[in-house]
Amino acid sequence: MNVIEPTDESRSKRSRALAFAVHLLTASGAATGLLALMAAIRQEWPMMFAWLAASLVIDAVDGTFARKLRVAEVLPRWSGEVLDLVVDFLNYVTVPAFAIVTGGFMRSSYAIAAAAAILISSAIYFADSRMKTEDDYFRGFPATWNLIAFYFFLIRPPELVSIAVIAALVICTFIPFVFVHPLRVRRLRALNVTLCALWGVFAIYALLRDFTPPAWVSYALASIAVYFLIAGFSRSFSRTS
Repeated sequence: MNVIEPTDESRSKRSRALAFAVHLLTASGAATGLLALMAAIRQEWPMMFAWLAASLVIDAVDGTFARKLRVAEVLPRWSGEVLDLVVDFLNYVTVPAFAIVTGGFMRSSYAIAAAAAILISSAIYFADSRMKTEDDYFRGFPATWNLIAFYFFLIRPPELVSIAVIAALVICTFIPFVFVHPLRVRRLRALNVTLCALWGVFAIYALLRDFTPPAWVSYALASIAVYFLIAGFSRSFSRTS
């Protein structure tokens, strides 16, 4: 029985098809972002965050496939980096900004101004070609407003605190403090990944409880956030000292 070996042309077509499938996977994050926005319009906040979580999972895995399949080399016509930024801006910035505006955290005039500051500062940040350091930390606050919106709904801070937090993070977008990328930073990676997994479990529980989990769950979520802030600041000060 003769076995027909695939030709170079068929291998090339298969490689391009797989590479394009990775781009489609990345682009599907825009669809989950739309579903998150639709849930936000209905003020179904746990559902909104569930769709944002789906977007986050897509964002976490598509890079691995892209590197394994050499997507940038096989399909240079389409930039996976640009595609990723487009989808991330929807899910990390636009939908959370809308949630902050309509979530009742502050009066409407302040909320609109806060959302404008979030969108403008994040657009500038996403255009920064030096947003990451050589050791894969984010340089400045990485515009992860989806996480900030989550904590707003969990803690329900007073209006002045909400405004102060947003103002501080907008400023941090442009200052040289660094923030941890929990999957890429090599320092304490095992601990960082473990804490991210625990955070995910606690966050899902909070969503299932409609943001009214037991106090210890809220404390655990807040503690993990504080850890990552301290980890980034400690790296910043160690490099400047």
